[in-house]
Amino acid sequence: MLTGADEGFVHQTPEPIAVSGTDRNFYDRAYFGAFTADGVAVTAAFGIYPNIGVADAHLSVMRDGKQHCLHVSQYLGARTGMTIGPVRIEIVEPLHELRLIVEDPELSCDLTFTGRHFPIEEPRFIQRTGTRSFMDYTRLSQGCEVSGSVQVGGETLRLDAADGLRDRSWGIRPVGARDPQPAQPPVDPQFFWLWTPVHLRDRTLWWHLNADEHGRAWNTRLTVCPHGSGPEKHVHGTAAMQLDLQPSTRWVTGATLTGMTEDGEQLKLTFRPRGHLEMQGIGYRHPEWAHGTAHGEFRLEREVLDLAAPDPTQMNRWHRQMLCDVEVDGETQPARGILEHLFIGRYHPLGL
Repeated sequence: MLTGADEGFVHQTPEPIAVSGTDRNFYDRAYFGAFTADGVAVTAAFGIYPNIGVADAHLSVMRDGKQHCLHVSQYLGARTGMTIGPVRIEIVEPLHELRLIVEDPELSCDLTFTGRHFPIEEPRFIQRTGTRSFMDYTRLSQGCEVSGSVQVGGETLRLDAADGLRDRSWGIRPVGARDPQPAQPPVDPQFFWLWTPVHLRDRTLWWHLNADEHGRAWNTRLTVCPHGSGPEKHVHGTAAMQLDLQPSTRWVTGATLTGMTEDGEQLKLTFRPRGHLEMQGIGYRHPEWAHGTAHGEFRLEREVLDLAAPDPTQMNRWHRQMLCDVEVDGETQPARGILEHLFIGRYHPLGL
């Protein structure tokens, strides 16, 4: 299938751009997040799934203990635009400034994300079940300033240089309907994930961890990005995190990250949550609106999640982003950051 994208000199294979290999689980997705000092959080996701013919997008606004969500899905079609229903992305300046626009009468936004540093390219995420690829993708992440407006519940909220994040990832992840033929021999599901972007006074700190059930990391890295820096100024390192969990749940209530950069700087950050949002609000493990799920030619739905009434028995509510004040050794003013976590299956270091 030829599309207008084939006019660009961007081909990576002998195929037209519309073709994305042969794995049904190929995806291409963007995430956006903006967080204000008074506890408002705005998150969005935008994804396409070329080999199952689906595109979907989500917007979520958290305030006053409620999470207001918009979900939309449609046929992918020719894969030439960056619009899904009322949601669109405009690339103002590649790798530096993007605009997120949602035009819906009940939940909408017009936000500009401006990078505080050049995006980081995280280590390639590859995980296999035996010889079968479970994940194989690349992700870039960027700390941002966010300005613009959000409309929710008939009220307009203004954001002015708010702390923000965005990422872009593409490759293979489980998407859409569950595969009817599981890997052989069967294995119990297991996934341990931590992600902690922190906005410091003049730099952004990133740390993430994927680990197996014994706590052995299969993907992790610490990166510190001075504001205005290119990749040559990014400083990498290693770190470890101690976690406190709410009893009888898989939810984090506090954490301490200790690390050292490759140039010898020692870091200690203490995370103190002041609120949370659920990642199902933008499609992650949502029981009906999971990424890549087919909903026909077009469908739009809104919902409100009550964050004050969670149920720890529901797996779709395990994946959280904690909004945290972050105490940093050597700095008098607390920073602000996110502690995202999802723990599925066994994890012996925490007794799970």
